[in-house]
Amino acid sequence: QVQFVESGGGLVQSGGSLRLSCAASELMTDYYAIGWFRQAPGKEREGVSCISVSDGSTYYSDSVKGRFTIIRPNAENAVYLQMNSLKPEDTAVYYCAADPEGSWSDPSSYKYWGQGTQVTVSS
Repeated sequence: QVQFVESGGGLVQSGGSLRLSCAASELMTDYYAIGWFRQAPGKEREGVSCISVSDGSTYYSDSVKGRFTIIRPNAENAVYLQMNSLKPEDTAVYYCAADPEGSWSDPSSYKYWGQGTQVTVSS
């Protein structure tokens, strides 16, 4: 059974940074794309970023472009989301997911999901 585990969430002040990790039970190279999503209370799950495992292409939502960076080191079986200049509106549960069958930002197109990690940004 495919499993993803997110970690690295926590409480941080506005303007601070966090680095989220997404570890897979299988080899990360078994997947062709890994995405990061977030869901705030009362809101729909939204796509934050995605990386192609094969060629390293990256994608970002407008709300995080220039502040967040998705990273997949070749020597590690993990994908990271480096989050800088955090804002209170970034507060959400963050999830990683694998292998979208459609748009990278559409959560319904992903097959595999982790359990999420809470990020809270205080003002």
